[in-house]
Amino acid sequence: MAGADASEAFDYVIVGGGTAGAVLADRLSADGRTSVCVLEAGGRDTNPYIHVPAGFMRLLADRRATWQFQTEPGPFIEGRSVALPQGRVLGGSSSINGLAYNRGQPGDFDGWAAAGNRGWSFAEVLPYFRRSERRVGPGDDRYRGRDGPLPVTDSVWRHPICDAFIAGATGLGIPRNLDYNGAEQAGVGYYQRIIEGRFRVSTARAFLRPAMRRRNLAVVTGAWASRILFDGRRAVGVRYEAGGAMREVRARREVVLSAGTINTAKLLQLSGVGPAALLAAHGIPLVADVPGCGENFRDHFVTRIIARARGAGTINDRSRGLPLLGEILAWMADRPSILGLTPGFIHVFWKSDERLAEPDIQSSFTPASFRAGHLGALDTFPGMSCGTFQQRPESAGHVRIADADHRTPPLVQPNYLAAEGDRRIALAGLKLARRLLATPELAPFYERESIPGPEVRSDDELLDYARRFGGTAYHLIGTARMGPADDPMAVVDDTLRVRSVDGLRVADASVMPTVPSANTFAATLMIAEKAADMILGRLPPAPAEFAGTSVAARSPSVLKEFRS
Repeated sequence: MAGADASEAFDYVIVGGGTAGAVLADRLSADGRTSVCVLEAGGRDTNPYIHVPAGFMRLLADRRATWQFQTEPGPFIEGRSVALPQGRVLGGSSSINGLAYNRGQPGDFDGWAAAGNRGWSFAEVLPYFRRSERRVGPGDDRYRGRDGPLPVTDSVWRHPICDAFIAGATGLGIPRNLDYNGAEQAGVGYYQRIIEGRFRVSTARAFLRPAMRRRNLAVVTGAWASRILFDGRRAVGVRYEAGGAMREVRARREVVLSAGTINTAKLLQLSGVGPAALLAAHGIPLVADVPGCGENFRDHFVTRIIARARGAGTINDRSRGLPLLGEILAWMADRPSILGLTPGFIHVFWKSDERLAEPDIQSSFTPASFRAGHLGALDTFPGMSCGTFQQRPESAGHVRIADADHRTPPLVQPNYLAAEGDRRIALAGLKLARRLLATPELAPFYERESIPGPEVRSDDELLDYARRFGGTAYHLIGTARMGPADDPMAVVDDTLRVRSVDGLRVADASVMPTVPSANTFAATLMIAEKAADMILGRLPPAPAEFAGTSVAARSPSVLKEFRS
């Protein structure tokens, strides 16, 4: 039934065929009888740049594959507006992202549970992480999955600058960590990624494409949802635009929103579910007053140190002229090539304060550098870069509709660096990046710092640099946050049902109460896997007894964040 016109009723209608929606479509339709319709505003994932790992550089500015969101001017980042491209294609952001697989720390999920979200502790969600994963490489099988649809692999591409960087980090006392998705996150090593052979493996490729062979699954592309249809307070379908005409599809059991952190909040508000005053201001009839809808918007804010390199050709050098031709030929022959790489190559999970029990800074190193102000364009000189962000930012903003037209982009305000703690850790991250780039081990390849430059020295100068040049990590969460019944700003409960209405759930990164200490892709997969069980009424798998409550139990700062 894949690709059929969804003009009839289905058991479930999923809005969004992206990271979470593709997983849900597979799991909900797996019995061959339960009928499922997926509405995806973008197109099929036929663009070849989607499947070449390095093609992400060409996709970020491609309106055919992305929603080109922009933030409102940020009061704490010198009034700048930041581009927030998000996937608008089958596979969603898993078709355009940086391909890193990073779950986060146990304390992230223990904190969700400690805030009143039953069933979301690390021990309880670990089986869902394992369910979707097919780990190809070393790892403790108590933590890692071996049989799931999504391959998680290690890179075979190596570079002397990367080896020197790792050696320098260990010289600073940061341990080597071969599996940051295992028992401990802290340390330095190579990122794990969603690449198999030469190609990216998005959720469209791993989950949705095999499921589309089933007769009980319809996938409608080019279907831009405009509102959820309600009968009283029960969601009964979705109205959407396709081919210039408005159409409707009905849901016999539930509508599930997996449209992403920005579009999920926007669609709820357009449909009459959100802050009453906001909806009244735009003439939208109120279905349910849900004041937290669109609030709690959070993202990782990245700052980078860029340096000129010497003594070894960097990715910058290999991306032009004859060297690039050689890399293309190597990639086509399934040999190590820059076309098969992720933007972040080496990870460092470390601490802004040695007294901390767990890392609060994530750094990414690569023997490449991007031109300032040019999305996806590499510098013309040999370069290396080290970017950092605070793992659990406290700054929160909002997503709010600008009018009642589904075609109008919403107002997006992350409030980057609004919290004093975020500014303090951003400063610590820049200092850590400088230390990592200044080790004796890296010295043979390090020529000089180019951005922000050695003349930027004081804390005030570094923080000013972060304000003027920092940007998004594309890890958007929180606008339909999960919370207990006594949380007035919670949008969904711990079964992901939208408050005050029936027949409507949310299953994407928007339900996260706080940002995981990681890239958000892996946690979004976990949410979709768990959501499928809850929607179908299945008992959850047994919790992992060995995992326990770890970081949250021994780190009061984690619980303080969730209780605030």
